[in-house]
Amino acid sequence: MQISDLKQIHIEEYNYNLPDEKIAKYPLQKRDLSKLLIYKDGEIKDQNFSDLPDSLPSDSLIVFNNTKVIQARLYFRKETGAQIEIFCLDPYSPHDYALNFQQTHKCSWICLIGNLKKWKEGSLAKSIEKNGDVINLKAQKLTTLGDAHIVEFEWDNDNYTFSDLLEIGGELPIPPYLNRKTESKDKETYQTLYSKIKGSVAAPTAGLHFTEDVFDRLKAKGMQTSEVTLHVGAGTFKPVKTETIENHEMHTEFISVGKTAIEQILHHKGSIVAVGTTSVRTLESLYHLGNLLEKKENSGLRVNQWQPYESENNISKEKALTNIIEYLEQHNFETLIADTQIMIVPGYDFKIVDAMITNFHQPKSTLLLLVSAFIGNGWKTIYNHALFNNYRFLSYGDSSLLFRKK
Repeated sequence: MQISDLKQIHIEEYNYNLPDEKIAKYPLQKRDLSKLLIYKDGEIKDQNFSDLPDSLPSDSLIVFNNTKVIQARLYFRKETGAQIEIFCLDPYSPHDYALNFQQTHKCSWICLIGNLKKWKEGSLAKSIEKNGDVINLKAQKLTTLGDAHIVEFEWDNDNYTFSDLLEIGGELPIPPYLNRKTESKDKETYQTLYSKIKGSVAAPTAGLHFTEDVFDRLKAKGMQTSEVTLHVGAGTFKPVKTETIENHEMHTEFISVGKTAIEQILHHKGSIVAVGTTSVRTLESLYHLGNLLEKKENSGLRVNQWQPYESENNISKEKALTNIIEYLEQHNFETLIADTQIMIVPGYDFKIVDAMITNFHQPKSTLLLLVSAFIGNGWKTIYNHALFNNYRFLSYGDSSLLFRKK
């Protein structure tokens, strides 16, 4: 498909009726008792997630996104009584996540601001208490970036990092479509068991179904696992509001992949199974980063939205991954750090991923476009089946194991 045709895909073709009662407002008490829909070669099977180890190819390498959701919502109250919500999206200064989280006095973030009309000027202040300590936190709006704003935070106790402040004084940002407030148990249930690298404002929800028992059974079957990091942005919930996808701006996300993981993916001869669309975007971005390195176009190490469709992608997966490893070795790096804006839509040529585990996504979303790109028009059959067979939808809902259409 020509890129000009691809950009004219009508988002209405990826719409379906999702009744509110089908959206899971809470997770099941036991994660792996969720339903698992398996789709392969046009056939659907209904199983439980606990059956996953018996449903994957024995030669699978399963790739997980180990990002951890941060308590990214900070609430301030003005002297007038107005409440202002500051939703931290991405670190601005320092730009690096780890460095930003380690700051002990001042940092700035790209933020969304709730009740912005009540915050015209001046700074906001709040006190946060921990173990008898009082930390005075100030927020100052610096400049505007489209719908977002750069906000500078400053606090008076250098015994606490910004990561500490979010942990103590922030709120976990559960998805807006749950239509409820964050509850204390969400702090546990809205994290994967293997989450470790702080940075996401939304969970990689396909991973929420994994339990220690499932991991033990995967290991017993000799399946390999690997981890990547993609910090999920709020844009993951952003529906496509334009008639065609050409004018939809995909959100940019931070990815980090260790050299060891890239070597593992390079040398693996069996199936590559991505846990979640975030892992899919990370793995496929690796190919395109390797392609940029092949062309010596490695400025900033970033995959732009339409790059996979505009560039010649003739090199093999092996060559692309080798290019990245050589780049890391040349610079004495152990980890690839990059940004990706990759938008995977029908017509995309998958380079690395053979199967994926994913939940059921919102109508007219880029995630549904990705699913359609992966399996073809079969997505409609799958979603109709799920709707009529009591599957639970979205973040806290059930999941599917999809094998790529080849």
